[in-house]
Amino acid sequence: MVDMWDLDSEAIEERVSFQAQVRDLVWRETKKRLGFGEHEGPSTPNALAPTSAAAMHLHLMYLQVATEAGDAAQQLASDAAKRAGRAGATYADLGLSAGITRQAARKRWPGTVGTQWALYLLTGKSHPHGMDTRVFRSGEKAIEAGRTAVDEGALAEDGAVGAVVLDSARQAVWACYFNDDTWAPEEITLPETLRTAPATGEAGHGDWLHRWEQHITSLR
Repeated sequence: MVDMWDLDSEAIEERVSFQAQVRDLVWRETKKRLGFGEHEGPSTPNALAPTSAAAMHLHLMYLQVATEAGDAAQQLASDAAKRAGRAGATYADLGLSAGITRQAARKRWPGTVGTQWALYLLTGKSHPHGMDTRVFRSGEKAIEAGRTAVDEGALAEDGAVGAVVLDSARQAVWACYFNDDTWAPEEITLPETLRTAPATGEAGHGDWLHRWEQHITSLR
């Protein structure tokens, strides 16, 4: 958890203000569930006699609403962590945003990081081939899209003739090409030298694309 002493005064004020807004939201929902109008009933959770039955009833309802608010916030945080992971965030990034350690983030949101699959399609019937890249949230959908694109590639001059799916670690997990003899997609295992692809912008990325294109061309 982020220590308040590590924040500057402006950041502290923002957090205090936000916490006050959350408390106000919980309090207004509590009064609503108890049947009070906006300007009716106790003005604060501590306005009633602390040992009265009415106070106990109010505090239990407040607890219920606060718990539901916390559960909703946890779900929002989980959804945000998954989306951030798909976008390339690491557990260290998630931990920093959530005010916890990398290890705690990994424990809280297991399987969140490393959930991005890249589909590369080699297009065009002849050289020079084109290249199309798509990103998916699941490996199954990436493979399905690759197989479909290659299967339908023969119907268009610029259709896909080869496909490869890479996981977030840039490891090839599936590949295929359009077999002109069988007139259908054929799954293949890439050579060892093509099973790991540098990321876009990294040294060797263009060379990997060129060697992959040559490999698919040699099969056809």
